[in-house]
Amino acid sequence: MRMNNILFLLCALTAGAKAMQQDHKLRTVIGIDLGTTYSCVGVFLKGRAEIIANDWGSRLTPSFVSFADDGERLIGEAAQNQLTINPENTIYDVKRLIGREWFEQNVQMDIKLFPFKVFKKNSRPHIRVNTGQGVREFAPEEISAMVLAKMKQTAEDFLGKKVTDAVVTVPARFNDAQRQATKNAAKIAGLNVLRFINEPTAAAIAYGFDRKEAAKKVLVFDLGGGTFDVSVVSIDNGVLEVVATNGDTHLGGQDFDQRVIDYFVEQYENEGKDLRKDHCAMQKLRHKVEKAKRILSGALQARIHIQAFHEGHHFNQMLTRAKFEELNEELFNSTLKTVQTVLEDAKLNKSDVDEIVMIGGSTRIPKIQQLVQDFFDGKQLSRSINADEAVACGAAIHAGALSGDQTTNTTVLLDVIPLSLGVETLGGIMSQLIPRNTVIPTKRTRTLTVLDNQTSVTIQVYEGERPLTKDNHLLGTFKLSGVPPVPYKSFPIQVTFAVDVHGILEVSANGVGPDMDMKVVVTSDKYRLMPDEIDRMIHDAEIFADKDKKLLESLMTRHTLESYAYGLLKAHGDSKPKLKKAIEKAISWLDHNPEAGPEECDKQQKYIKALLQHETAAVQDEL
Repeated sequence: MRMNNILFLLCALTAGAKAMQQDHKLRTVIGIDLGTTYSCVGVFLKGRAEIIANDWGSRLTPSFVSFADDGERLIGEAAQNQLTINPENTIYDVKRLIGREWFEQNVQMDIKLFPFKVFKKNSRPHIRVNTGQGVREFAPEEISAMVLAKMKQTAEDFLGKKVTDAVVTVPARFNDAQRQATKNAAKIAGLNVLRFINEPTAAAIAYGFDRKEAAKKVLVFDLGGGTFDVSVVSIDNGVLEVVATNGDTHLGGQDFDQRVIDYFVEQYENEGKDLRKDHCAMQKLRHKVEKAKRILSGALQARIHIQAFHEGHHFNQMLTRAKFEELNEELFNSTLKTVQTVLEDAKLNKSDVDEIVMIGGSTRIPKIQQLVQDFFDGKQLSRSINADEAVACGAAIHAGALSGDQTTNTTVLLDVIPLSLGVETLGGIMSQLIPRNTVIPTKRTRTLTVLDNQTSVTIQVYEGERPLTKDNHLLGTFKLSGVPPVPYKSFPIQVTFAVDVHGILEVSANGVGPDMDMKVVVTSDKYRLMPDEIDRMIHDAEIFADKDKKLLESLMTRHTLESYAYGLLKAHGDSKPKLKKAIEKAISWLDHNPEAGPEECDKQQKYIKALLQHETAAVQDEL
């Protein structure tokens, strides 16, 4: 049965891909890995995926956004550098908030650790910062949109043209609300998402691209900065079928860092010092702990030294690999439970796995590698693809396929949904319509019956694996009114679940009675942004982009004036006293007028240039 479904989907996807190629064959499609801690963008060129370096020369861009006191908005490395000096207005790890509800346990845990203000608005977490032009409030989608816009701009600078189409990756375990929220973020950033791909699936594409080997079962172990996914993928001559997937959207390198931070903070608290209210000190410690963690991947110990750490005191502690592993033993071991669950879902034994592909920066931790290798009885781990860039690489390859690149036509992708979907029936029971690990896109229908004289039907849609709905995640509650008051079972209602290629759900309810035909199409809007909210955020994003552009123009003009002034001072300062005085005056003017615009800077430069020409002409006349 599964093979018949796969053959049907292959035909549908091939036809869809051809249609997509016709629509987008003249466009460039980029692949974006929107990560919790770092993001990456790539494009498929000349038969290979090209990962694009940002304006700092790095292929990885920190997923940080910061608002400076002077009104400047910083994204990436520049924002990350603000964390220790402007922590209250520097936002990071927003992927842990996107698409989530305010009262979720993980949200409540995270907001206690963030230095920036997170508050409740419309049942969802929002962020409040001082932008330099006053206090502003942002939905997590808006912050993610800023990072996506940075990735878009990085690609456009490299390609030399505008880009609007993209393939974006998400954690395999992202639920419907989180996927929809990410789609909204992309829309705010000016991107049209042609396809969402689960992160381990994207890595499997990068691993399997251009391999003409016999069928293989590949386990992708994806442990990044904030999320953890495991997928079993069948690769057979260019056909990639995700057999099973599982994971944790709240497990990664940040959590390992936090265990170490809590350990050191507890030591300080034992000495009667309260560190947690000192945001600058906490972020300095976070930065140094992350650096030490990286060092411990190749060394047995790392010293953490921070000058002027707290109340004038220095911080000087040694962190050993053994202590790091002890603090995180529980979290490390939990990854193996997920591996076991995925194997059971895929109906495979350890020996059935041909390759184990390790991706994500946290897979460099020696203990993680040892645990996975021991679990698979000593099987060698594959390091044939870059752990940091594999997801973006796979997204870029699939983007190439959707753009019409002929060299990717042999790759066919069959992804799955991460969580079971169903409705609540009598007694609060979860009645599944679509079980987890079902290949997408898919559509399933279930018939519900109406009680005696019932005039309306409430349909509650859930996702999760527990038998009772109270233990699962509510996606939405929808009401079908106008039901005729007829006896039990005489008015059947058909509920249809349709999951698209992005993994996003749409529900339709169709009631058919003796004298009427009624239908309503519903989507799980409870935790999604409304169209007017999205339009407002797109408008705000354009305003920010315009301000950023003007600020950059101003900074470039100031830089040009400053460079020109110092160059002249070095070349003519000793021989032209009047010119030297004018140059020094211009440099002082720059120092005292940080808000000066391009026109004023141009005026200063033109004056110095005219004075130089006048003095040069005067010297020539004397000769």
